[in-house]
Amino acid sequence: MKIGILTLPLHTNYGGILQAWALQTVLERMGHEVKVLSREKKYNLSPFFWLVRVPSRIVRRLLGKKVGILNEVHYNKVQDQIRVNIEPTINQYIHRDKRYLDEIKEYDYECFVVGSDQIWRPRYIKSTLMSTIKNAFLGFAKSWNVKRISYAASFGTDEWEYTPEQTRTVSDLIQKFDAVSVREKSGQDLCATYLNVNAEHILDPTMLLTKEDYVSAFNIDQEPKSEGTLMVYVLDHSDEKSGFINRIAKEKGLVPFTVGAKIDDGKAPIEDRIQPKLQKWLRGFYDAEFIVTDSFHACVFSILFGKPFIAIGNAERGLSRFESLLGLFDLNKNLISDIFQYDSSKDYSIPYSAYQMLGQWRDKSMTYLTSNLS
Repeated sequence: MKIGILTLPLHTNYGGILQAWALQTVLERMGHEVKVLSREKKYNLSPFFWLVRVPSRIVRRLLGKKVGILNEVHYNKVQDQIRVNIEPTINQYIHRDKRYLDEIKEYDYECFVVGSDQIWRPRYIKSTLMSTIKNAFLGFAKSWNVKRISYAASFGTDEWEYTPEQTRTVSDLIQKFDAVSVREKSGQDLCATYLNVNAEHILDPTMLLTKEDYVSAFNIDQEPKSEGTLMVYVLDHSDEKSGFINRIAKEKGLVPFTVGAKIDDGKAPIEDRIQPKLQKWLRGFYDAEFIVTDSFHACVFSILFGKPFIAIGNAERGLSRFESLLGLFDLNKNLISDIFQYDSSKDYSIPYSAYQMLGQWRDKSMTYLTSNLS
């Protein structure tokens, strides 16, 4: 079956790239022909931009308006630099359809799979997908005779963030789905309450594969060894977190190291904004003796690689994502909402029972895919 995966754009987010690759890989192993619908997150500098938009901005600037003239040109240039280590990996591992959604035709695909990641979070759809809310629910294919399912789609939060008008629109579109599944337990509740849909709760696609799958596919054991033993992957930095990390390093006799960059810090030198290779990030989990993170997918890979970890929850980014993930494996002890909840006497390692549960959830998630793609 020809399948198109609709997810958030593959930018510099390690977890976003890996979840797309994992779902693509699983579907291909099932015998399907798969493409990820992922145009580049860059501005299209068309003749209209140069002949109409730029002159208009120049006039507005001459009239005293504070308006940037070539912001998009600068953005594209910076993004090329930031992604210099990431784009080759995406091109090698992800089978992309780079067309705009309105360029795709009905006969191009027999099935669309929406997910995973926060594809149904309105603010991410608008700012990252650069599309309409409708298209996250396959609005571009509304009248087409194709199979449509979601796989572990996430709202990112347990709060309903859609306007009444948006709710009516997506409720109509989701009724056309042959099957709906979500990544969080709270997503089930949101679907039932606001969309009148029974959704199945299943695993993030990255967890359908094993540590060995990642080590083998990305040649992780051939990457240079990490520069420490305490992996730190923190998206929201603060002095408090830095002090907390130093405390753990001292307590456990570990050397902290980080993999990541100041991607969104426009004031930082460009060399500090260049994202390291995805393989280097995975190698971090391979080498680490302990992990501190506030990232959902870093929690996932801590579990997959069998490493003790602490997840610092972030309510603004979506705390329910962490609660749902860790709750699947009885690892709630690994989640703290602030650094003062850390207890040095606790065991933050992952018990064997968690992997028994992981096996059961894998079976359930694979059954969802096989039964709905037959």
